Amino acid sequence: MPPIFHETPIVDVELIEPTSFGDDRGRFVETYRREWLPKGREMIQTNRSEKVAGSLVGLHYHLHQADYWYMLRGTARVVLADLRVGSPSEMATFVVDLDGDEDRGLFIPPGVAHGFASHTDMLLWYLVDGYYNPNDELGVAYDDPALDIDWGVSDPVVSERDKANPTVADIPEGRRPYWGLRT
Repeated sequence: MPPIFHETPIVDVELIEPTSFGDDRGRFVETYRREWLPKGREMIQTNRSEKVAGSLVGLHYHLHQADYWYMLRGTARVVLADLRVGSPSEMATFVVDLDGDEDRGLFIPPGVAHGFASHTDMLLWYLVDGYYNPNDELGVAYDDPALDIDWGVSDPVVSERDKANPTVADIPEGRRPYWGLRT
């Protein structure tokens, strides 16, 4: 049975619900297929992010890299913000709670800021279509009033890197993504 694709308020973002098969032994889920993603996207690296409850990561974005996320264990509130100038959904946000007991994948194109707040200890498995490039590791303030985000956690644990991210209005020239830039 094919997965279910859910519409989101951000252009090119895909929330995918794969088919799960279970019996008395447990369950089996096909978590990713290349054909589920937009044509031309080839995921080349898999990463693991393990966080304790109360951690907040983000908001990060890339000018060239796309991500595909799948929660293996625990629960996190995922927040996306479309930073692409000229996008039909420019500055739109999308909030979804991912839970390891539910089967959902999330495709995040370049230019869409992404982050999560762990509501429990959690394990996130994610794929990317580009190798690590420090020049493509960008961020925007997780608490930017222009984005008005409810992370669902109080007193989050945030890295120094994420605390130093600029607001959307203060993103340096040439570092703001544009609609159509490798999307």
